[in-house]
Amino acid sequence: MNIRVLAWIVVCVPLAVAQDWGRFKGPDGAGLSGAPSVPVSFTMDDVNWRVPLPGKGHSSPVIWKGRIFLTCNGAKAGTRSVVCLNAKDGSVRWKREREFAPHAQHRFNSFASSTPVVDAERVYVVWSTGEQLVATALDHDGKPAWRTELGHFSAQHGSGASPIVVKGVVVIGNDNEGENSFLVGLDKKTGKEIWRRPRESSRASYATPIVRRMKTRVEVLFASTSHGITSLDPKTGKPNWETGPVFKYRCVGSPGIADGVLLATAGSGGGGKDSIAYELPMTAKGKPKELYRMRRALPYVPSVLGIGKRFFLFGDGGVLSCIDAKTGDVTWRERVEGSFYSSPVCIGNRIFAMSRRGALYVIEAADTFRLLGSVELGDPSSATPAVANGVLYLRTERHLVSVGGAR
Repeated sequence: MNIRVLAWIVVCVPLAVAQDWGRFKGPDGAGLSGAPSVPVSFTMDDVNWRVPLPGKGHSSPVIWKGRIFLTCNGAKAGTRSVVCLNAKDGSVRWKREREFAPHAQHRFNSFASSTPVVDAERVYVVWSTGEQLVATALDHDGKPAWRTELGHFSAQHGSGASPIVVKGVVVIGNDNEGENSFLVGLDKKTGKEIWRRPRESSRASYATPIVRRMKTRVEVLFASTSHGITSLDPKTGKPNWETGPVFKYRCVGSPGIADGVLLATAGSGGGGKDSIAYELPMTAKGKPKELYRMRRALPYVPSVLGIGKRFFLFGDGGVLSCIDAKTGDVTWRERVEGSFYSSPVCIGNRIFAMSRRGALYVIEAADTFRLLGSVELGDPSSATPAVANGVLYLRTERHLVSVGGAR
């Protein structure tokens, strides 16, 4: 094992093995876990369990204290549901269904693409009616806590950005194609609006924000066509800094951070078309510094994965890259069979990603490309893997699979 791999293990391990996975791409949206007990190769006979889901969907599972939460399409057009399963055996604890009017969206999207966020008290979900966004909260037993209508939403591809919870605030982005784009923060206990930041409207953004924790502050980082990269205070909504427009394409995957550098991508059609990297400020009054841009072999739907001093990029068409975070120099670039909408996550020193046909790929987080294993799950997938308490959870269109952990 080379020194660089060891360095990356150190980066991942501080994320406790027993840690819950409460939002899209886990703690702070980094996509990192220190779980040691997830196998790189297995057959379907080796899984803990595989259970059918009550409907299709692209949202990722989130996990809290032995409970799994995810969203699904309903059997009737326009209906959606929040489902809670038991992490031990996959049994359904409860399902809460809501009915909305069906509306147009991209053929590869679903009405259950936005990943919920869960904390110690509640699970929070954002739905689109086709005309506006609606946020709802349920307690862990499925009892409704609150419902808040957020305002206008319009996008030809439908909705998909996921909410997050930071400092007691449910933070939601709404960069849409119509008028009245906004970022909003809700009191997680009541659903009441704490702050709202009006935004310019152009292309819809689907990039779920990530969180950066500094000694002086905690900041939420958004990527969008109209505003570029925005850093704001989650408690007040006050911007720390903003780059202004840097993309002409749509932002779908979340940005990533590695070695003090943020990398964001944008694209259209079948893949990424543009990206930009910024050295992030280390002080409260600092501003980001542009480092480089790349325009080939980029992800559009999958998010950027930052590990140590490298970015790992999973292109929609199956081109995988490892690049130096500071310079953008390519360390390696390889192709695997299949295409990707799922975002990669790192568990220990291994990167896991699901292809659209439902193949799980495992590669080593290292300076040399090494495919450690691949497993066919037998069902298409666009959902990002989740990991909690040493167990990997994989969602396909029709099933949820549990792998690894102490047995």
